[in-house]
Amino acid sequence: MRIDDLRSAIMFITIIPVGNAPFSPIGMIRFFPVVGLILGLLLFCVDAFASLFWPPPVAAIIDVVALVILTGAFHLDGVGDASDGLFSHRSKERSLEIMKDSRTGVMGLIAIFISLAIKIAGIYSVKILFTNYFQAALILIMIPSYSRASMLFGIRYFKYGRESGTGHSLFEKRLPLRDFIFVSVPVILSLMLGLRCLIINSFFVLMVFLILLFYKKKMGCITGDMLGAMCEITESCLFLICGASLF
Repeated sequence: MRIDDLRSAIMFITIIPVGNAPFSPIGMIRFFPVVGLILGLLLFCVDAFASLFWPPPVAAIIDVVALVILTGAFHLDGVGDASDGLFSHRSKERSLEIMKDSRTGVMGLIAIFISLAIKIAGIYSVKILFTNYFQAALILIMIPSYSRASMLFGIRYFKYGRESGTGHSLFEKRLPLRDFIFVSVPVILSLMLGLRCLIINSFFVLMVFLILLFYKKKMGCITGDMLGAMCEITESCLFLICGASLF
């Protein structure tokens, strides 16, 4: 059932309580952008509440902390593990072993810090740049959807790099193009931003392409940690580009 697939997706990449649902690794993938939209709506609610009591810099920090809590730091863990492995300058096999190590190295800590810093700066920039509250709210809602949508491209176009692991079940069969249907959700929402939607969508495509190109040259495969890092990096950078004074 599709509702069970959605609940499975929510349980897999967030800590939002949705009751018990059968684990559906193949069926839930298409709903990743929808889960991102739910996270975005919750982020908007947190931001609206925080903005009642604190100035934009503090509210931006609270927003990012809320995202970390809601996702159980799932993607941040991927950033740390993937950075330790990818930037270790070791062989592919050794890099995969390093990623599997539960300990986080210096490179991983640096990557996590940079990712969080960029996200805070991006959200803060959005809050002070957009005098139109509706547009600012729209960005907070749709960017988490974009970032979760990015993972679908990694799942479709790459092979899993291990014989087992957290993300192995997502690669049991090639993701069909029809499962990209909900990627259209953030794209449609972005149309309400006028010309800025062209920059956001172009940057999203560019980010996905560059990350996957880097993965291909560095590893020739993908892992759950690399998917999580892809999601987190895309989210941080999209918030930053949305907060840029481009018009």
